[in-house]
Amino acid sequence: MALHKLVVDDFYDDTYKLIAIHCGLEDYRLAYLLNQALELRLQRKTEDIHMGYLKSSYSIFEWDNASQYVMWNLVSNVCKKEEDSLYSTGLFQTNEKVIKRFNLVPEYKKVDYFIKISDEIQNVNEKLILKKLQNIPQIITSYSVNPSELKSKDHLIF
Repeated sequence: MALHKLVVDDFYDDTYKLIAIHCGLEDYRLAYLLNQALELRLQRKTEDIHMGYLKSSYSIFEWDNASQYVMWNLVSNVCKKEEDSLYSTGLFQTNEKVIKRFNLVPEYKKVDYFIKISDEIQNVNEKLILKKLQNIPQIITSYSVNPSELKSKDHLIF
């Protein structure tokens, strides 16, 4: 009897644009500013992105522009979580709280948010979007990221 083997290497197509954003705003405030500046309709999803092995979660906003075949996502790259510290000094153990920081994309630890633009027909002008983002005074900086160079690009599949 012949054996048949099905090999699936990479079934996800990297046809999206990724923009990194540095800013100190809360996620809902940034989504509001992006909606105004880029004329979007980002809304918070009911479920956050959960990373089970890190026990961290990241907020995500989404808008599906069906008329132009574009899916917009604003996702947080930072999760701050309060945990008990496990160190002791001398005879007595102290129970202090420590704030740990986790990142969705560890290669870009300083990035606060990512905008993921999935466009099927490649009609989104990334340079124009970056220019509009630079005009928002609350955003420190924004730049384009090549998704194919990321080691943790699987974290951006949602």
